[in-house]
Amino acid sequence: MSNELVLVTGGSGFLGGHCVLALLNAGYRVRATVRSPDREPEVRAMLERAGAKPGGKLEFATANLLEDAGWADAAAGCEYILHIASPFPARDPKDENEIIVPARDGALRVLRAAKQAGVKRVVLTSSFAAVGYGTEVLTRPYTEEDWTDPTGPVSAYVKSKTLAERAAWDYVRGEGSGLELAVVNPVGILGPALGPDTSTSIDLVLRLLKGAAPGLPKITFGLVDVRDVADLHLRAMTEARAAGERFLAVADGMLAIPQIAALLRERLGPAARKVPTRVLPDWMVRVAAAADPSLREMARRLGNHREVSNQKAKSLLGWKPRSNEEAIMATADSLIELGLLPEAG
Repeated sequence: MSNELVLVTGGSGFLGGHCVLALLNAGYRVRATVRSPDREPEVRAMLERAGAKPGGKLEFATANLLEDAGWADAAAGCEYILHIASPFPARDPKDENEIIVPARDGALRVLRAAKQAGVKRVVLTSSFAAVGYGTEVLTRPYTEEDWTDPTGPVSAYVKSKTLAERAAWDYVRGEGSGLELAVVNPVGILGPALGPDTSTSIDLVLRLLKGAAPGLPKITFGLVDVRDVADLHLRAMTEARAAGERFLAVADGMLAIPQIAALLRERLGPAARKVPTRVLPDWMVRVAAAADPSLREMARRLGNHREVSNQKAKSLLGWKPRSNEEAIMATADSLIELGLLPEAG
């Protein structure tokens, strides 16, 4: 058990909350950033619902990715930083800089504060978005050696994660020399929601259970349980060999949206009665995307099967992810328990 102080940015978010929980359970003291002090009671309640009793082991700092103010105080006295906060909108904004600027400049603000405070290591939450897009789909599994081409046909979110991670590596190789950096690149993150403020990934399961999707596009992707992503952050934080490395966070195997829907119907029975059964032909998704900008990223993924390797995290850090099925069902069960599907109870 460690008593070191760790800063977690975006502590009120889905992944941030799970990282705070994992750190507290491992004995660390945690300082979590929130954009407003009003979020503190909500975060404490969320953690207590998950069985944690943080007490004085958890404190809060107010900081915004778009402002310098607050970051020096947030980083002061910390041994490590998990930089998780980054915008993840459900659809592209009209101006891509609305998410590129806070992602890239926010990462640099955190790194500069870490360098000034004498932090040992920063673990940056990047994404598979920074690994596998903007070029022809590879016929082999993607690895940590691969990079997205942000000049290719990519969404604003994909571009933001790529540019932010590139900027972080450039910083520690230049101005921030001496500061250790490790990066975690998750695919779509599912798993138990700690509160009603869900993530974009969890919204997929929520929409299926609510029957809000008109049908099931034939899109295949990698998934990972949020508890395993938090575990990988802690391993990347403390393992000496993780410094200077990227780690893809993905469970074994890929799933398509129709498979996810079938699993929900099979396991939940009546609670999944609204889950669609109709599989949409690709042409229909493309026609809909032409009229609805929120569907364009989905249309881009049609027919693009991206296999992703998790061997580096397994071999170097001893990481053992849960199955896709466990992550999906933990997501659904938590949404029902939180009352977000009252009609399914």
